[in-house]
Amino acid sequence: MSKVEKNIIIPADCIANVFGQYDSNVKKIERAMNVTLIVRGDELKIIGEEGAVERTIDIMDSLVNLAKRGNDITEHNVNYIISLSLTEQTKAIEELDKDIICHTINGKPVKAKTVGQKKYLDAIDKNMIVFGIGPAGTGKTYLAMAKAITAFKNNEINRIILTRPAIEAGEKLGFLPGDLQSKVDPYLRPLYDALYEIMGADSFIKNMDKGLIEVAPLAYMRGRTLDNAFIVLDEAQNTTPAQMKMFLTRIGFGSKAIITGDLSQKDIPKDATSGLDVALKVLKGVDDIGVCQLSSADVVRHPLIQKIVEAYDRYEEGQSKRHNRNASKKTGK
Repeated sequence: MSKVEKNIIIPADCIANVFGQYDSNVKKIERAMNVTLIVRGDELKIIGEEGAVERTIDIMDSLVNLAKRGNDITEHNVNYIISLSLTEQTKAIEELDKDIICHTINGKPVKAKTVGQKKYLDAIDKNMIVFGIGPAGTGKTYLAMAKAITAFKNNEINRIILTRPAIEAGEKLGFLPGDLQSKVDPYLRPLYDALYEIMGADSFIKNMDKGLIEVAPLAYMRGRTLDNAFIVLDEAQNTTPAQMKMFLTRIGFGSKAIITGDLSQKDIPKDATSGLDVALKVLKGVDDIGVCQLSSADVVRHPLIQKIVEAYDRYEEGQSKRHNRNASKKTGK
């Protein structure tokens, strides 16, 4: 195919943000789209095959629009918009940017950064119970916390309850000194961190002292009925089927529950059944229960994390295929 050449103008106040340090974003787009980009002041010349040039223009338009809304263009933004361009969905990133859940204590807006995250948030709005399943870094817990805090501040619920199974991540920590709260706090640290960032330490402590915010191990939920609450169960892949059933039957009137988990990172014994696995099968198709599956494409941490998740996915898929082949040979099939 013959090459075409098109010029677009980048607003002067967006150039540094959109192009990146030492034009790093421009170089990344060049490699990904197989085009040549020539920067001359505020003018960007795009040379390549017509389809690639048009997609590149869409990418640059999306980046400019994000910059105009006050966003700092990150490597994740560029990578994600490039991936969306392959399915002609670049405008989707601009739709995501419009809906802000809340702001952190430092004024940073909390919002969906991927199409998968937007579907997750929509599911939370529509359903009483939502399962958010996906790898590390996809924002499952953080977005659920943001929704919980927003509902609390808007007086939609009376209290927030955050819980997770108290289980070591593949290593034995042994005896932990201190009172009962000191013993369980290390397991709940990630939940505290999110609360501090979004709500602020002072506000969190004040509401916790009043009993309006509770951070506790899953075992503390037994025997309770939780009305008018926003409940987040984190690391649900480490629950037993009995624990999951116990948790789900605690949910009362006016409450909303979000269950998050990563089925690829179970810390339970290998021969044990995950309560999350069972719940997803048992509750499939039940009204007012949503299931949102996030993927490596929704990872919003450092871009290297996405590559790590994808590498492990490929490795585990290969291991599974080898195991199935070996099993077939043993059975003579």
